[in-house]
Amino acid sequence: MEKLLKTELKTTLLKAFGSSGGGCISQGQSYETDHGKVFVKINSKSQARTMFEGEMASLEAIQQTNTLRVPQPIKVIDLPGGGAAFAMEYLKMKSLNKYSAKLGEQVADFHLHNQNLGVKLQKDENTVGKGAGISEPRYVDKFGFHIVTCCGYIAQVNEWQNDWPTFFIRHRLQAQMDLIERDYGDREARELWSQLKPKIPEMFCGLEIIPALIHGDLWAGNVAEDDSGPILFDPACFYGHSEFELAIAMMFGGFSSSFFSAYHSKIPKAPGFEKRNKLYQLFNYINHWNHFGTGYRGSTLNVMRKLLK
Repeated sequence: MEKLLKTELKTTLLKAFGSSGGGCISQGQSYETDHGKVFVKINSKSQARTMFEGEMASLEAIQQTNTLRVPQPIKVIDLPGGGAAFAMEYLKMKSLNKYSAKLGEQVADFHLHNQNLGVKLQKDENTVGKGAGISEPRYVDKFGFHIVTCCGYIAQVNEWQNDWPTFFIRHRLQAQMDLIERDYGDREARELWSQLKPKIPEMFCGLEIIPALIHGDLWAGNVAEDDSGPILFDPACFYGHSEFELAIAMMFGGFSSSFFSAYHSKIPKAPGFEKRNKLYQLFNYINHWNHFGTGYRGSTLNVMRKLLK
């Protein structure tokens, strides 16, 4: 492993520091190298390269918006025994505390970035000869992403769709329910889902949804800060509905009211927000059921019942 990392990172120095650690999915270790400190995530699963390539593309997409600070991605490396490693910039992080409101503002700016590009594009189209030949981030008018991303270790299809309800039902909820059906064959879940699925589009009636680039897994374990401000990591990006981002942030705690106040001062709640928030929480409960087992079954079915009322 050490020899492989030295070769791939083009360094003669590779000195581990700090304790090795890991989240629910991957193990991690920090190293000093000839080029500065790096953090390397290691995963032995067969789908590790897909996971890490999606994460690398997500970090790059976030960086291009100039709204949020994330670690600089370096390289995805295949491991000889199977699996992969992902090297990125090492950032000395501590728990989010001082910069909670600042993060709320920055996440709102991040969500508004594509919309602002659309406004700028319209202005430029009305100005003869403006912007020709300048390479800038482009406005995205569909929902999806250019690469598969993983929320946890489950690969998410991000095939482009013209409307959000279609994308969300097909590539998020139905994809997760198919896994429940395959692994558990849960009759009650199947029956509730068959009742709920046709009712979902009406939750978006009268709502204009402009594709927003979203982090995709914004829970407290994926946010931090250092002395200069907030930091995000472990993204699973796609262009979706900005409200989707807030569901997991509200489910498992770790975000203060100042985060949400700062966010909603820039993106106010639209009519029907609370019900759609439950719908987006449903995705996260099913995803947790698929990752961690039937401990999340009750919460999943309860949310379905509430949405059907």
